Amino acid sequence: MFPIVAREEMAQGTVILNEIEAPLIARKAKPGQFVILKANEEGERIPLTMAETDPAKGTITVIYMVVGKSTALFKDLKVGEGYQDVIGPLGRPTHVEKVGTVLCVGGGTGVAVLHPITRAMKAAGNHVICVIGARNKGLLILEEKMKAASNDLRVCTDDGSYGHHGFVTDIVKEVLEKTPVQQVVAIGPVPMMKAVSAVTKTYNVPTMVSLNPIMIDGTGMCGGCRVSVGGKTKFACVDGPEFDGHQVNFDELTKRLRAYCTEEKQCYEGYCRLND
Repeated sequence: MFPIVAREEMAQGTVILNEIEAPLIARKAKPGQFVILKANEEGERIPLTMAETDPAKGTITVIYMVVGKSTALFKDLKVGEGYQDVIGPLGRPTHVEKVGTVLCVGGGTGVAVLHPITRAMKAAGNHVICVIGARNKGLLILEEKMKAASNDLRVCTDDGSYGHHGFVTDIVKEVLEKTPVQQVVAIGPVPMMKAVSAVTKTYNVPTMVSLNPIMIDGTGMCGGCRVSVGGKTKFACVDGPEFDGHQVNFDELTKRLRAYCTEEKQCYEGYCRLND
């Protein structure tokens, strides 16, 4: 068992933070890598990119939104209880080097994935401009951590309840118009990453995105996480999870992510009825 040592409910209780005791993973993990977690025998294997690691404490931190039965099982775990399985670190770590100005863009729970990358980019000597967004103020996460991890933080909400009224792409365009940017990192919902990549392509700025397709084993054996990048098939678990946003076939990825929506909804609703 991998015990939960700290737990926090964020974003109006829809997003959960778990700090998990996993010393071997904490010592090896690098920004951009992920783990696969399983709550118990009835749970699925869920890939989550680590939001933070603490080698001294021997812990890793994951942040996830409750969207189905398995993440509902995760939410039900309390401090002192634990995950049956935690496997990792998996995937390729983020390539971090000093390039100049880096624009980091995060949406929703993607901000949690973006946090260690932003921090690493700044530590490498880059000037880091960060843009984070959510549907409304109540769904924003990690604002203070992102402020500390970057040189310049911009915040926006779809409904205008906090920060800029609009989408992250509005601020991305504004920054690219005024500032020479050498690298963009965009992590969040697929439509957001697609939109950011479309904008940055017009400015010819290299853009990295982090993909989280359907995944089973996490070692490249099953092929479930395949994505099309530059017209070639890649496996997100071993070739990624980070790819060139200008080369990703986002439309194909969106279709694959929707493949089991009906079954996922039925399973989640059944679990909620049993646990009311």
